[in-house]
Amino acid sequence: MKEMLLLLFSVFLVNTTKAQVFFNGRIIDSVNNEAVEGAVIFCNNKTTTSAKDGSFSISVSATTTNISITAIGYQSLQLNTAGKSAVIYLRRTTFNLKELVIAAGNANKVYSTISKIDLNKRPVNSAQEFLRYVPGLFIAQHQGGGKAEQIFLRGFDVDHGTDVQITVDGIPVNMPSHAHGQGYADMHFVIPELVKTIDYGKGSYYTEHGNFNTAGYVELQTVNRLIQNTVQLEAGLFNSYRALAIINLLPASNKKQNAFLASEFIYSDGPFESAQHFNRFNIWGKYNAELNERNKIFIQASVFNSKWDASGQIPERAVANNSISRFGAIDNTEGGYTGRINFSAKLQQRLHSKDQLEHQLYYSRYHFNLFSNFTFFLNDAVNGDQILQQEARDIFGWQSNWQSKHTKGKTDFTSSIGSGLRFDITDNSELSHTKNKAEVLEAIALGNVHETNGWLYADEKIEMGKWLLTFGARVDYFHFKYSDKLNPSLKAQEQFIVSPKANLFYTLNKTLQLYFKNGKGFHSNDTRVVLPQTGREVLPASYGSDLGFIWKPFKNLLLNAAVWHLFLQQEFVYVGDEGIVEPAGKTRRYGADISVRWQLLKQLFADGNLNLAHTRSIENAKDENYIPLAPTVTSTGGINYQQNNLSAAIRYRYIAKRAANEDYSITAKGYFITDASVSYALYNWEISAVAENLFNSKWNEAQFATESRLRNEPASVTELHFTPGNPFFLKLKLAVHF
Repeated sequence: MKEMLLLLFSVFLVNTTKAQVFFNGRIIDSVNNEAVEGAVIFCNNKTTTSAKDGSFSISVSATTTNISITAIGYQSLQLNTAGKSAVIYLRRTTFNLKELVIAAGNANKVYSTISKIDLNKRPVNSAQEFLRYVPGLFIAQHQGGGKAEQIFLRGFDVDHGTDVQITVDGIPVNMPSHAHGQGYADMHFVIPELVKTIDYGKGSYYTEHGNFNTAGYVELQTVNRLIQNTVQLEAGLFNSYRALAIINLLPASNKKQNAFLASEFIYSDGPFESAQHFNRFNIWGKYNAELNERNKIFIQASVFNSKWDASGQIPERAVANNSISRFGAIDNTEGGYTGRINFSAKLQQRLHSKDQLEHQLYYSRYHFNLFSNFTFFLNDAVNGDQILQQEARDIFGWQSNWQSKHTKGKTDFTSSIGSGLRFDITDNSELSHTKNKAEVLEAIALGNVHETNGWLYADEKIEMGKWLLTFGARVDYFHFKYSDKLNPSLKAQEQFIVSPKANLFYTLNKTLQLYFKNGKGFHSNDTRVVLPQTGREVLPASYGSDLGFIWKPFKNLLLNAAVWHLFLQQEFVYVGDEGIVEPAGKTRRYGADISVRWQLLKQLFADGNLNLAHTRSIENAKDENYIPLAPTVTSTGGINYQQNNLSAAIRYRYIAKRAANEDYSITAKGYFITDASVSYALYNWEISAVAENLFNSKWNEAQFATESRLRNEPASVTELHFTPGNPFFLKLKLAVHF
């Protein structure tokens, strides 16, 4: 009997092996010769998706003659499977939501579908505006345009990046142990016209993302090949100008190599009574080459410099008593300058049709100098409370990822292993009490920070018909070292953290997918705080869950909704003028996200996002447990029209009022802002107009509950301080493409 069963199993195995033939392909954009990631391939009720390099492998039967391929923004394709492999070129076409297919293979990046739609339809005015592509993410600028934006997401006041991880082409943007704030993320070195894709995820459910990924992550990828050269000029109110040039350095006929150079210059005085004199210069170069069919290299370098003056945050009482206007200043000597040099070299390898390997080396040189005055004359009634925060930093990094996909029977397995190492070395991280930017009155903190982060992660994706399970874990190692120059000493500390992740997806059909995500994340503490704590509160963890769906109830309507919960082991509050990070205890957040994308007509597209969050400190008494500035209700949306050479859009963003302090005795005001744009192209020329704050609303862009004292005031006052949002702003653009 055993011999008979063994014989039958052997026959079954042989027949299955014979019947299961694989077709291997690579999907390429026919215009720029770049790989198309996330294309959906169908064959005999079997579905797969293309990888980062455009490659895919799908099982076909001996009798199969055709497979179908769909991708957002491309013409669908029916392909004959004669042969075992092929390079497949997709042609671009007008975006049509009806062609969007929900596939299990893309499940772990459910938001990528939404971001691809948005990039196809929405105009972009600045690099930091890409952050607004994340539904529910709000930003606020409060220091002359040159400082990194304050970020809000999922009930977090992220400050400048403490709980949102940001990368550009794999290069980290967040700065640990930064002179101004933990996780400081300045994206101003990005030229917006170069951005190809934006990927994002909410929560800490992704093994490849580590430090600062608690509320979510944002990952930008820039183009590797230009379709055309561009020269562009812009001019707007408040003496605002921008010039842009993007030029190919190699002929378009060279399909194996490509190189281009891009540069922009920006100047603006802003709406403030004291001109900002804001200026920024960016230059960006990129080269890539196919060494052979299996190896490709990418080399890029960029230089960024920015300088500005600022009026800073002003107290409500000074505006109320007409001491100053909304666009006036108590101390107009604020401002700063910053710069960054980036270099990156990346090698992509296909070991064979189902294995991919990627290595990246990067280096950044960064400098930062910022003058601020939050409290005016609270601490020094004679000279004022102006402070200087500055540092110079070198960042060295390496990261590698191996991915292998194989099939056993009707189950697909995708294994990923990644590792990396990052060194941050800062010189003279400084906090000083200054006067009029010229005189240092007292050094409060001064020293050198050396911080090392090494990591290793493994992830397995198992696709069984309609089910997809991903699970894995990452291990992060940190070494903190600080050399204090004011109190000469050298201290060091090290710590590990393990972060498991597990996500489950069920794709009912091509129109509905359900998901349940779970994961542990973390954000590191500032090195200068870690060492006095002797290892406590070094790497506080977050624990989160998402339960949601992505659904196409109709061919032209896409819905994404989720309820979520997040527990944070330790909240950090950065107190800039004292140079400390205050632990604020355990916190809990929960809420709901809803996103809608609707193609009403072929030329008319609408989108909307509603985000709700309930946030509280666990360790404080009731009615004293509000988390200052945590957003509770936010919404964004708009309507876009595109036909032939004409495009137009009108968009809104709304944030509700919320607590500015722990007992809600001070309220941060909400706002509703509307922007509009129109663009027309004729031959190689393009002209456009952008109107921000279309209805000239009065709104507070950044706001804080702050204790301050004005000159000659007998006592300090704690109240709302704010930076006014821009009034109506009009900008015109003229571009030529060749």
